[in-house]
Amino acid sequence: MTDDHTILIKKLNPRARTPERATEGATGYDLYACLEEDLHVGPEPVRVPAGIALDTPIGLDVQIRPRSGLSAKGVMVTLGTIDADYRGELQVTMYTLPHREPHVVRDGDRIAQLVISRVEQVALREAEELSLSERGAGGHGSTGR
Repeated sequence: MTDDHTILIKKLNPRARTPERATEGATGYDLYACLEEDLHVGPEPVRVPAGIALDTPIGLDVQIRPRSGLSAKGVMVTLGTIDADYRGELQVTMYTLPHREPHVVRDGDRIAQLVISRVEQVALREAEELSLSERGAGGHGSTGR
């Protein structure tokens, strides 16, 4: 059990690293690969273990997000949500864009970031009609931006 501002981290491997912010102003906590040997990431998605598990209090939302430096090189990370009741090892799904060379991930490399926010509990209710808005049903790109 944790208080509502503390996430407990269990190292599942002695080489695992605790996520940390690179600077005081950073929003994300760097997440590190925990590997026995180098892993070659290509266009087919692979899961990269982080060697840690979390105990997150209900009310916090932990997301795995890409690192901009890797994204700029064509190395993609899928967005992932770590549910508060999940206690398994964090794994990051990575792949490269098809036109890029395979990317080598080594033990201890920064592979993604954890971003933590609060969750608002809301009620979802079916309705026959929705209120009108200026945008209406306009979808992707409909605002011209």
